[in-house]
Amino acid sequence: MVMVGLALATAGWGAWQGNVFAPLFALVESVAVACALSVAWRAGDRGERITLDETSMEVQLLPSRRCVRFPSHWVRVLLDMGDGRQRLLLTSHGRDLEIGVFLGDQERVELSKKLKVLLVDLTDSRAN
Repeated sequence: MVMVGLALATAGWGAWQGNVFAPLFALVESVAVACALSVAWRAGDRGERITLDETSMEVQLLPSRRCVRFPSHWVRVLLDMGDGRQRLLLTSHGRDLEIGVFLGDQERVELSKKLKVLLVDLTDSRAN
């Protein structure tokens, strides 16, 4: 709102100086900024909650709350190069799910390593 107020105040000052189109351009700019901020705000709500137990790995997609379950013994964590970027995939029994789309490449690599360690620890605890 502060940005819109400053843009309109500057446009008002420009109109007072003789630029009659300044308020129109300020209004168009304000609408464009509001739309861009709205899109960025909604994109920031995306997330995933990953739960791992002895029987399954569950990925809950947020904000839709859709759940995808994989048997924890059979799930595999893969880093795949596709579409010019790294993709982090969970695969099992012919199904796959891309996770961490909103993360940077380095964060995806770290998440991949962490999930692999957790799955190995789970497998080792089952064996004992």
